[in-house]
Amino acid sequence: MDFEPVYSTPRAEAVARFLAERYAVATPLDCRMLNRGFNDVYLVVTASGDRYVFRISHLRARGAADVAAETAFLAHLDRMGVPVAAPIATREGALFVRGLSPEGLREGVLFRALDGRAPDPGCADARANGVTLAMVHDAASSFSPPSSRYTLDLDHLLRRPLARLEKSGLIESAATSAEFEGVASRTAQAIESLDLTWTYCHGDCHGFNARMTDAGAAAFFDFDDGGPGYLAYDLAVFLWAKVSFGRKQHASWRAFLEGYQSVRTIAPNDLEAAHAFVIVRHIWLIGEYSSRTEEWGREPARWVGREIEFLKAWQAETMTGRLF
Repeated sequence: MDFEPVYSTPRAEAVARFLAERYAVATPLDCRMLNRGFNDVYLVVTASGDRYVFRISHLRARGAADVAAETAFLAHLDRMGVPVAAPIATREGALFVRGLSPEGLREGVLFRALDGRAPDPGCADARANGVTLAMVHDAASSFSPPSSRYTLDLDHLLRRPLARLEKSGLIESAATSAEFEGVASRTAQAIESLDLTWTYCHGDCHGFNARMTDAGAAAFFDFDDGGPGYLAYDLAVFLWAKVSFGRKQHASWRAFLEGYQSVRTIAPNDLEAAHAFVIVRHIWLIGEYSSRTEEWGREPARWVGREIEFLKAWQAETMTGRLF
């Protein structure tokens, strides 16, 4: 092989054969790719009409996928009645599999496909997302996870992503690099000064990793960025999605909080810290894009250096208490 791949995309036909050998599902399988991004995702429809989603993890800068902890948590949530896309066991009872690709072993999970529509950006669906996230956190209190590959602390969410950005060469001036470091340092100091709640997090509850049922409930999927971490961060991901990249959807954030607090209370420190964690989330995303330039190229990540203006403005607003 002259050109060794950084990343390979499995053919849908090969995925169907792989699943038919390992899962007790009615064949033949109709397998079609849904998305190629941080992971590869396929829709799988069996001969009997059952629908599943198969996700093949890709090696990311955070490290190998934490499928053992993720699937154990999802199985626990499913048993507790939380609406989630539960993992399907193999013929041998395993909740995840590994398959060989040109770049090495990759983990895969077969999930029950969720019925329902994609969420709308309005307040009703935001409130439903808040309700389900509160149910996740309630159920997390009785979950005893296996050893996690990573923890959603400031090293994982802030410091290492910032290091990836600086290593990428995407920041064109030393002054901009110093500004990123200053914002991150002040944010970490503010967060570490507070006594914050720790839980098992979804990790990516931005409002669209859900399907809305006919009853108006939000059923969650995409837990692969989850793990033990700050409850305030899990809240902040939703806020970040409503205020980043020029959005000003403050009403949706308030509806989300209303839904969450209809199930469980939020400690004042956690609510205050959620605003600081918006910066953490944004730097985390920047770090993800910065680490993928070998695969995606530099051009799709050119935007990351410009985000210092959002980070500085957000920090100034939250520090002076003029957010809403």
